[in-house]
Amino acid sequence: MDISLLCETAKVSKSGYYQWLKTADKPERDYDDYLLIKEIFDKGRGKFGHRTIIMRLLREKDVQMSRKKVLRIMKKYGLRTRIRRKNPYKMIMKKTQEHRTCENILNREFEQLVPFKILCTDITYLWFSNRFAYLSVIKDIASGEIVAWSLACHMYNDLVLESIANLQLFAAANLLSLKDVLLHSDQGFHYTSPGYIEMIKRIDIKQSMSRKGNCIDNSPIESFFGHLKDEVEYKASKTFDELRQMIDEYIEYYNTDRPQWELKKMTPVEYRNHLLMVA
Repeated sequence: MDISLLCETAKVSKSGYYQWLKTADKPERDYDDYLLIKEIFDKGRGKFGHRTIIMRLLREKDVQMSRKKVLRIMKKYGLRTRIRRKNPYKMIMKKTQEHRTCENILNREFEQLVPFKILCTDITYLWFSNRFAYLSVIKDIASGEIVAWSLACHMYNDLVLESIANLQLFAAANLLSLKDVLLHSDQGFHYTSPGYIEMIKRIDIKQSMSRKGNCIDNSPIESFFGHLKDEVEYKASKTFDELRQMIDEYIEYYNTDRPQWELKKMTPVEYRNHLLMVA
């Protein structure tokens, strides 16, 4: 067989042909790694980014891959993460004259190393079965752990009061004191109401509030809401009880089984225990 004639007919160089022969029988060098990444990617329904994939490869497969390699393979095989869209709408409610605001004590100092000292709280809405439900959440800024929450089909004041009651239960169950704990919120009418202010004062919690129109002042809680809405199929709920179970299961997963890059690749509960050990 005349190799020169074949190469000329195919319009390739002889050196290129011989180089191709060296690799023709070898499997695609990234394929095995791609299969591992694809398994994690599919488990997250296309919503896991490269950081989550890196952490889960190590936790679930005991496989360590660099950020550069994971990004390259995802790009090569077209694994595109579905990025959640920011919700441009936020409910704004006028405060009555009897409501009052508090100083912004937190002042965006989100880097905290002592668990259960600085907490933040907010409310978000969830659309299901042609109506809204409202979720009130309290988050520990140091560990990222969700320490209390409540869900209702209304926006009445007992929604946030129930969250505070559940926070008291969490503190009692974990032998923690609420004295001088700082609880940060926005200036929503729930948090400026006399009933709310009186309740948290009665249990010695200090109150802090974002400046008006500055949602970034409470960004840790907004970040949690974004992940929840991106990762939970809450719109598929048919009943309020079904929605409540979904939220309960997700918060348990978020606290105990969802590692976070900024928490040294630990889950919030793992990071809380880590902080308590080094304190």
